[in-house]
Amino acid sequence: MQNTTLPKTHALLPLLEAVVNGIQAIDARYGDDVERGSLRVRIRREPQDALDLSPAAPGRVPLKPIIGFSVEDNGVGFTPDNMASFETLDSDFKAGLGCRGVGRLLWLKAFDRVEVRSAYCDDDGSLQGRQFKFSVTREVEQDAAPEGITDAGSVVSLTGFKQTYQQSAAKTVEAIAREVFEHCIWYFLRPGGAPDVIVSDDDGDSISLRELLDDSGYSETTRATIDIKGEKFDLLGLRLKSSVRNSSPRLHWCAANRVVKDESIAGKVPGLYGRLRDEASTEFTYVCYLSSKFLDDHVRSDRTDFDLPERVPGETLIDEPSLDDIRKGVFAEIARSLAEPLASAQQAGRERMHQYISTKAPKYRPLINRIESLGLAIDPSIKDQDLELELHRCSQKIEADVLAEGQAVFAESDGDRPEGYEERLAKYLETVKEFNQSDLANYVFRRRTTLDILDKLIQADDDGKYAREESIHELLFPMRKESAEVGADASNLWILDERLVFHDFLASDKPFKTISITDDDSMKRPDVLTTRVIEPDSPVLTAEGKKLPLQSIVVVELKRPMRDDAAEGKNPIEQCLDYVARVRAGVAKTATGRPIPSADDPPAFCYIIADLTPTMVSRCKLSGLTMTHDGMGYFGFIEPYKAYIEVMSFDRLVNAATERNRAFFDKLGLPSS
Repeated sequence: MQNTTLPKTHALLPLLEAVVNGIQAIDARYGDDVERGSLRVRIRREPQDALDLSPAAPGRVPLKPIIGFSVEDNGVGFTPDNMASFETLDSDFKAGLGCRGVGRLLWLKAFDRVEVRSAYCDDDGSLQGRQFKFSVTREVEQDAAPEGITDAGSVVSLTGFKQTYQQSAAKTVEAIAREVFEHCIWYFLRPGGAPDVIVSDDDGDSISLRELLDDSGYSETTRATIDIKGEKFDLLGLRLKSSVRNSSPRLHWCAANRVVKDESIAGKVPGLYGRLRDEASTEFTYVCYLSSKFLDDHVRSDRTDFDLPERVPGETLIDEPSLDDIRKGVFAEIARSLAEPLASAQQAGRERMHQYISTKAPKYRPLINRIESLGLAIDPSIKDQDLELELHRCSQKIEADVLAEGQAVFAESDGDRPEGYEERLAKYLETVKEFNQSDLANYVFRRRTTLDILDKLIQADDDGKYAREESIHELLFPMRKESAEVGADASNLWILDERLVFHDFLASDKPFKTISITDDDSMKRPDVLTTRVIEPDSPVLTAEGKKLPLQSIVVVELKRPMRDDAAEGKNPIEQCLDYVARVRAGVAKTATGRPIPSADDPPAFCYIIADLTPTMVSRCKLSGLTMTHDGMGYFGFIEPYKAYIEVMSFDRLVNAATERNRAFFDKLGLPSS
């Protein structure tokens, strides 16, 4: 018992062993006429007052906990030979059937005790009875022979389902029946078929495994034998056309007509993912059952896995196939037997990848031929985020290969160049060009996406409310950050003016008092301050160049969309002019710490991003500004401050940024509006 293991993931394996024993007993009694046999699995549950408190689906009553099972068959029964085998550890009585004589030990790993009631025919044909119990503490205890027996057969009762395994096991009749079916499907597909197997519940629900086989809708089976390192393996492939529980294609590893383990093979064969379509466009799920005498000989005693290495290093002398060797052979045969459905799935995957690249990831367009050359097969139903990860992984592999090739090419550039060097160099440079095109496409696509986000931010939501200044601020530049803390790609100041991308120092939404380049004790918070600056209710200052004196000053003021409070004290035009005056008064320094001298010469350019609400229009007119030709802004020159003022609505901001980038968007086939 101590050397017998039973993982919680195989909680029903003891029951499955009992079912297989019952089928084998029926085989022993009826031979080729096995369909005369019958086997019933009964699920035993706690009385009504003990309910399973785990969450149930809405409208369904919680299931009562399972306390055990009984397996009833009309097989040959516990004959004296069978009984002697049962009482012998590691018996080889049924070794020809792949049995290891340890199934009864699995029973006691998951159940407290086992009770057996059986009848069999002795040598003279008379019916004999037998009854006994089996437990860890008392081992085998013989009871009085049962009375009233009328036919051969056995009832094996597994009682006292241990909590650890009970919680991990399937709960419903349907789930348990399907697990029994999948474990024993070999018997249903062999010549002669299987006995009638019924799984039922105390509440009266029952499921026939033959009906499950019919409902699975398999209309085609493929059989093949392959050779792997001198060992023969038999494959039985099924096309299940019903909506099965698990739509993932699976490989079932069998030993001695039992399923030992199964695994998903989705994606392991190009084009094999979920459901496929046959020549008649009917959907099906593919499952494969693998069997071999080699697997029979290497199955573990607990029948949960095989004593085989995952893979064998090339330098070893071991000539037996590893699990990896077996998989490769099986996958090659599956690819051959499903050639047409897989070809259709692969084409659908290519179309999915091309559609995603064309509409959402144009950066991969220059690399698409190289990505496809890697043999990447895409699940047509893959999510965008998963597809992006796959494409990124391929791109990284290509880039790593290019770097390695570049090192090799440049190493050969000195001295006598080998034959074919020029062609190799040209091929390398072509790949580098493709990566440069990919980087540019990615940069342009990011700009298109950023403008789409800004366009959504300036629209009213379902409640008629607009985004706050902070949301737009974060899009333009992260708040409460300095340029040293933020990568170049985090700034989208190009939306306002391409020149704002290049700055000497930048601080976002930090009080003047805490900014190292100012000598101002004010707690006002410019959105961005530098030799270029921005903010929602405080301005943005920028200056061209690093050398003094300043060539120009740029101030940007940002307001909430449709904000209509540009009254006294909140006039953005006055705020911008006040900030220009503060810079000219010499209270700011350059990023290198040099004071900006007081000067009236540098011209100032003030940009105010605000919708043209009534109060904003009023302030523009009072300042003597002129409406733009499209009616979406105002501009003018304020002589006392030597400042150029431009007020633009958010729509004008988005339109202008889109127009500046239109040529790039059109080149990538992206929408310009």
